[in-house]
Amino acid sequence: MLPALLIILVVAVTPSELRAQERYSVSYGGFAGYHAPLWAAKDLGLFAKHGLNADPVMIAGSARGMQALLSGSTHFALADATGPVSALYQGADVVLVASAMNKFPFSMYAQKEIARHADLKGKRIGIASFGGATEWGLNLGLREWNIPRDSVTVTAHGPGANRLLALSTKGVDAALLAPPESAQAEREGMRFLGHLSELKANFPMAVVVVRRAFLEKNRDSVKRFVQAYSEAIHEFKTDKDKMIAVYNQRLKQRNPQVIEQTYSYFAPIFFLPPRVPLDGARYTVELIAQRSAPGKSAPVVEQFVDNSIVDELEREGFFKKLGARR
Repeated sequence: MLPALLIILVVAVTPSELRAQERYSVSYGGFAGYHAPLWAAKDLGLFAKHGLNADPVMIAGSARGMQALLSGSTHFALADATGPVSALYQGADVVLVASAMNKFPFSMYAQKEIARHADLKGKRIGIASFGGATEWGLNLGLREWNIPRDSVTVTAHGPGANRLLALSTKGVDAALLAPPESAQAEREGMRFLGHLSELKANFPMAVVVVRRAFLEKNRDSVKRFVQAYSEAIHEFKTDKDKMIAVYNQRLKQRNPQVIEQTYSYFAPIFFLPPRVPLDGARYTVELIAQRSAPGKSAPVVEQFVDNSIVDELEREGFFKKLGARR
């Protein structure tokens, strides 16, 4: 009698316990403010709330994040669209299932003597890396400002702190920065030349990427991830105090004004529902083809963008329920 009772108990509790015990790793590329929804999903207990045991892991650079995902070292990756699209051109079978941001979250700062966009001609501009979001954002900015790409010298410096240092020490004449580094640039008296988030072009900046085989085998877990991530975006946009606390914990920034500016900058440019925009994905394909994959067949956007989970959550009323909690 006792063994049979034990079997019943095991069957009754196993599904939820297995979800809790299965551990998922989520890569992200650095300590930029646009990773806040991921941090919030962990720090506010939203992954746990939705039955997922997930841990953020910082892996510098979009390419490295994709390598970790494809090797199975991580299960989810948060990256700008250049990483997964570049991987697609190399034959990787990855899928974009959500996106929290569709604009470049960078601003142009320059030395004091540079008063307008036209003054950038002949100058040195610092970006994070070649082939990544900062370079594409710069190229688009130069195009909209009618500045020929070959009229500037572009240098790669890595993380935002390095770009700020290069600007502060006059190693470059201008640099693309995001909060919190952009706030420090303002305090140092650097010239603000504009937000790239105001450019006309769309660009999927904060996409959730998984392997197709993982999605097919673990669709329920991916759905739980998107639920937690979406709720974190909602918290970011509606509960400033909570998100300031998350920033304080993650950014280790002692200046409260910098944290305040970081929050104020990012809050308006996150969006819900977090669909991957097809126009932005197509534009990313075009960018990668021009630079990295001339002559190769372009991946079909509808085959690597899968908004079905977001669509399913919307049909179920998930996003309306989030709004009702305001």
